[in-house]
Amino acid sequence: MASFDAKELRAKYNPEGSLTWRMQERMLEVLEVIDGICRRHEISYWLSGGSMLGAVRHQGFIPWDDDLDIEMLRPDFERLMAILPKELPEHLALQWHTTDENYFFQFAKVRDRNSRLFERNGYDKVWKEHGIWVDIFPLERVPLWIHKLSNTTFGHTYKMMRTAQEPKKVMGKVRALAALNRNIIFPVLRGLAKVFPTKFYDFGLGIPYYEKCPKEDFLPVRYVPYEHTNAPIMKEAEKCLAYRYGDYMSLPKNPGSEYHSEDVEIW
Repeated sequence: MASFDAKELRAKYNPEGSLTWRMQERMLEVLEVIDGICRRHEISYWLSGGSMLGAVRHQGFIPWDDDLDIEMLRPDFERLMAILPKELPEHLALQWHTTDENYFFQFAKVRDRNSRLFERNGYDKVWKEHGIWVDIFPLERVPLWIHKLSNTTFGHTYKMMRTAQEPKKVMGKVRALAALNRNIIFPVLRGLAKVFPTKFYDFGLGIPYYEKCPKEDFLPVRYVPYEHTNAPIMKEAEKCLAYRYGDYMSLPKNPGSEYHSEDVEIW
């Protein structure tokens, strides 16, 4: 069981009206739009990573968290990428390689156009959209070694961006390498995954995170309290959290020390 004072944590890290609280409220608004679209099109999704941890441990955001992540199986992800540009309201934008040629991540974002911020990693300086976001991760069934191999082949895009003194000058090479992975290397690796089948699903190829859960752990999702609304988590959320975080109900020793964003403006 959790051994912390929820009110004390909220008062310290995200009291009502604070910047973190305002960011979280805006992310919830974005999530509610995505949820409505997914429900209309019968697309199953669930909170991912720290967002799922927050749902189980805090019944909402981790108080110091400044991002919100969801995930879904790749076929649903591909459907959603086609649907979102048609159905998102004007104040929201899909960020994916089909809507932003310089966006090279292998997961998507839905961004709020009534805000502006930059990620501390600096990759987003060359992207079109810079608002508060919700990350959308695809999951696919591949062996761990294939997933790691994909991160090796795709990792050169990150290296080019990290080492370039002027990222805009290397974007042609980054786009070409991302397209090579997306259109040739990843399909070959997915073919190999059929030759070496596994029951485990992981984050999509080229995404440098690992989950390793069987499909029966995901579905059907269950809705749980999340701030002032409800949000879906995977069927076996606690099992997955224990795999990823160990004693997930205990607070970290140094909470609130890492944030994803800086230079935040909300209007």
